[in-house]
Amino acid sequence: MTASRILMTLTLLAAMAAVTACGRKGDLDTPYDAAVQARKDAQKAKEPLPPEPQKPETNKPFILDPLI
Repeated sequence: MTASRILMTLTLLAAMAAVTACGRKGDLDTPYDAAVQARKDAQKAKEPLPPEPQKPETNKPFILDPLI
């Protein structure tokens, strides 16, 4: 192997390690849950409250749902 191939391999391995280590473990937050949490955090910090989040609508069926 030449030095440039070794360098390219190490760079790709480092990039893959950086990408796979991002994020946090656990369930994803829905936009509604994130808005509720932001409101609670603002209350604790005595900051202006963001607007009251709207409760999400129930799951509406979509024509392509059976394909998934």
